[in-house]
Amino acid sequence: MKAAVDIGTNSMRLLIVADDGSEAGRWVRVTGLGRGLDSSGALSEDAIARTVEALSEFGREMADKGVAVARAVATSASRDASNRDEFLDRAEQALGIRPEVIPGTEEAELSYRGATLGRSGSFVVVDIGGGSTEFVWTGDSGVEGVSVDIGSVRLTDRMLGMRPVPFEILEIASRHVAQLFEGLAVPEAAVIGVAGTWTSLAAMAANLPEYDRNRVHGSTLARPAIDHAVGWLAAHTIEETEAIPSLDPARAPVILGGAVVAREVMRHLGCTGVTVSEHDLLDGVVAAL
Repeated sequence: MKAAVDIGTNSMRLLIVADDGSEAGRWVRVTGLGRGLDSSGALSEDAIARTVEALSEFGREMADKGVAVARAVATSASRDASNRDEFLDRAEQALGIRPEVIPGTEEAELSYRGATLGRSGSFVVVDIGGGSTEFVWTGDSGVEGVSVDIGSVRLTDRMLGMRPVPFEILEIASRHVAQLFEGLAVPEAAVIGVAGTWTSLAAMAANLPEYDRNRVHGSTLARPAIDHAVGWLAAHTIEETEAIPSLDPARAPVILGGAVVAREVMRHLGCTGVTVSEHDLLDGVVAAL
């Protein structure tokens, strides 16, 4: 058995794969590790405690399933936090392996590898995380990409904490993201969106009665659906957002921020639709083990 753990800014995720390559299970726990980090510079004790609890569960799953080889990677929140070493010590105790804090470039490469497994052609893979957004593609010298320090949690902390959000604030947030994307030279290619923002928006756009990974994977998320999601989410409270059947309620506070980033991604790339993939960084980590 092999396993990969992704310690993100908003979500903790685990993938276990059997020796024959079949998937033994995926787990997601939304803990909001990086909430408040943008203003404080440190991970809060409450967020660390929630995250360590989730990682302890992952550690038990790996032990129960006899995982022999595993890798845990930590991304944007852990890169930026002043108290990351304290967090990593506690995460190691919970998981049984020490997480590696990886740079945005490696995060992008792993996401690209996972998203394009079994696919042929030219793609731009966009991974919207809680703290950063990665654009990655195949260039003349191999996999190339760029990481931008904006994501669903970071944008929420900066500008979108209130609900409903006044139109003027929503426009300021959109312009802020657009300015961060200015100057990014990304080739024209089919776009694949990975991670929780894209998958959640795809499930919402399809009006699923509950989240269904099989129906989300491979679906196309069109620009009008993103525009609708931004407008609806901005006009409703977090409690009303939590009631969306296909949305993990723990994502409700930050999904508007993610939707704004997704809309600006599509604007910047000039694309009308994004193919949503459930295969991402986790799959890339396992494939590299």
